[in-house]
Amino acid sequence: MKRGRVVNNDRPLDYYMREISDLVSTALASVLPEHWNVPSSLKEAMNYSLMAGGKRLRPLLVIAACEAGGGSREAALPVACAVEMVHTYSLVHDDLPAMDNDDFRRGKPTSHKVFGEAAAILAGDALLTHAFYSIIQTSRKHGIPAERVLSIVEDLAEYAGPRGMVGGQVADMEGEQGITSLEQLKYIHHHKTSDLIMFSLIAGGRIAGVTEEQLNALRTYGYNIGLAFQIQDDILDLTGDEAKLGKKTQSDVKQQKVTYPYFIGLEASKEEIERLTSEAKTVIADAGFVNPQRLFEIADFLKSRDH
Repeated sequence: MKRGRVVNNDRPLDYYMREISDLVSTALASVLPEHWNVPSSLKEAMNYSLMAGGKRLRPLLVIAACEAGGGSREAALPVACAVEMVHTYSLVHDDLPAMDNDDFRRGKPTSHKVFGEAAAILAGDALLTHAFYSIIQTSRKHGIPAERVLSIVEDLAEYAGPRGMVGGQVADMEGEQGITSLEQLKYIHHHKTSDLIMFSLIAGGRIAGVTEEQLNALRTYGYNIGLAFQIQDDILDLTGDEAKLGKKTQSDVKQQKVTYPYFIGLEASKEEIERLTSEAKTVIADAGFVNPQRLFEIADFLKSRDH
């Protein structure tokens, strides 16, 4: 197994998060090979959304999971970039008039507002397909065994596709016609949000070559923090600061979307976040990772975030 650098856990989490975000942003800025002849308008539209900021949460989880298993940060970087491309494409398409019809994302005009609907759709398509090219580079450039990389490609197709994120988006749209149970809402949150978070963690584990038991622990951790993340989003839509969120609040109410606070109330929703976070940390603690500290810290950070 190719091992990474010695991980320094003495620095605070916010320093670690900035370090990873800067690393990923630098890599994303030149994600298309220089010798490729790509229309400049397409590159501009792709870069506009990729470089619009954001938490870089999913790339962070790829690298944190890889380092938890003793793997190489550099080897994980192409997959970290890939998951950010998939996440960004989903946001570009989500914002379109035919879907959520949002004018702002991360405090900036949405892609279709700047480039037009057709260009935004094609930029999203390009980001999705280029993600798979990026994943392959973890083998080509960093020597990760092809079998592991093939599993990562298969996982992304599953977790981001019809059984995963896209299925969750469809259920979310259909749910606007009337969700009648918490289980239906949980399905949407699971597939629209948790699946890509689960993918990120499993991919990082695969790059590090962790055991099957540890992969299962990462999967459970990802499901829990992903659901907690979405419940926190539901809460922030009601109580958050628009300036920090970079988008309008009360959008769920205005679109008549049901949320966790709608079903179980605000306080019970907060308690559910605490429960999910505690369970996520326990499953990682029990799995015997080499360096799990950042995963604990990230779980705690996500439950208390304000944007």
